[in-house]
Order: sequence, then C-alpha cells, then structure tokens
Amino acid sequence: MPRSGPQRRGGRGNHFDSAFELQQAPAAKGDTVRLDAVRDPARPADIHRIRQGDPLGLGHAVLCARHHVGDQPFAVLLGDDPIDPRGTLPSRMLQVRERYAGSVVALMEVDPARIHLYGCAAVEPAGEDGVVRVTGLVEKPAPGIAPSRYAVLGRHVLNPAVFGVLERTAPGRGGEIQPTDALQDLAADGTVHGVVLDGPRHDTGDKADSVRTVVRPACARPGLGPEFADWPREFVAGLEEGAAGSRGRRRAA
Repeated sequence: MPRSGPQRRGGRGNHFDSAFELQQAPAAKGDTVRLDAVRDPARPADIHRIRQGDPLGLGHAVLCARHHVGDQPFAVLLGDDPIDPRGTLPSRMLQVRERYAGSVVALMEVDPARIHLYGCAAVEPAGEDGVVRVTGLVEKPAPGIAPSRYAVLGRHVLNPAVFGVLERTAPGRGGEIQPTDALQDLAADGTVHGVVLDGPRHDTGDKADSVRTVVRPACARPGLGPEFADWPREFVAGLEEGAAGSRGRRRAA
C-alpha cells in the first residue's frame, strides 16, 4: 500500500524512515549540510518494528523481540531514561560484557527515600572501580527493605539466555513481567554484573526532570549551546529580580 506523507508521519513505526518532504527544500537549494542532517537519522541501522499487543510489562516486550535477536547478546535501551552521551557508560557496559560474559545492567546510587521508584540491585564488589556483581534484584521495593541504594536504569546488555527465563517468568508487581524478575534468576548463577553511572541522567517520568532533559543537551549542543545558554541565565536573573522586587514591596507595605 503506498504511503502518503501524512499517513507516514503519523506512524511510530516509520519514525526512522527517510523524510522525503523535509529533504526536498535543502536538496533544491543545494544545502548539503542540512540535507545530511535530515538523512542521517535513517542511516544507522536496519529498523524492525514489533507490536507488543498487550501491556504486559517490559520483560514481555523484550520477549516479543526474540526472533529478531536470535542467539546473540543484545542491548535494551529505554528512551524515557536519557543518559548523557558524553559519559562512558555504554562502552564500559560492553567491556564488562566482554570480560565476564553474562548480562550487564546500568546502576545509579539514589536517595533511599526514592529507591521504591526503581528496580533495586543487591550487589557485592567485583574487584574494579564502578563495577559490581549483582546478587539479586527487587522491583520497586517498599521503603526500608531495599537491599541497597543502587537503582537499575534503562540500559541493559543481556545474554540471550534471558529469553528462556522470561518465558517461564510469571507476572509480578502490577501484573507485568519485568526484566528484573528474570535477571534475579540469572543473578543466582553469578552471571549478572552492574556498571555504575558516571554522568548525568534524567527521568522523563518526573515533570521537572523532563524539562531538564531538553535544557541540558541544548546547552551542550555544538552550534546551539553558546547561544541558547544565554537565555536560561537571563530568564533566571529576571525571576530573581522579580522576586526581590516583590519582597521589597511586601516590606514597604
């Protein structure tokens, strides 16, 4: 079935397709810089789209991709858990996977009062800085019973053995199948390691942090950052001046 422009733009599965409408104007002008900027997102990989069907949790979503992954180790990258690309986390996770095999998860130390918002890892030293062996995992533990301050982030490098575990994993918290439940099974064999985050990370599920997710990368972006960074400084300065003026008026009254 031919794809019309509006129909294609509205489909999530076509997000990485060539955007012909956006390419026409820079192509006509001979603007190769902007043309490449539009084309590049469609180049990195062969994209497969899989519908989960039922909202049965992230573990079930991962299981749906089994036939595309096959028997190779694979990465799970959650788009709502953005991590600063200038950090070394991805490369460190791959290095740990090569060194120890098994599966690798990204971890971050959080305030104990917030650990109930995350999957939580019980850990022990692995003999190198920033790397631990995961001995167990709990999905969103109640306050006071969390095994550590280490929260599991949305970056996993998984051994294909996880598929077999997910198949026999019963729905857990919230009626969903969670990767943490399957990794708990694998951790018992000593085959799961954690790499501790070494840079900024944001949580788009938090309203304020969702805004920071846009502002921080914008300030750091070449060609945009120096110009954009002036605006938040001026805006905050205006807020502070307004607040000072308001306090002065209250004192005078």
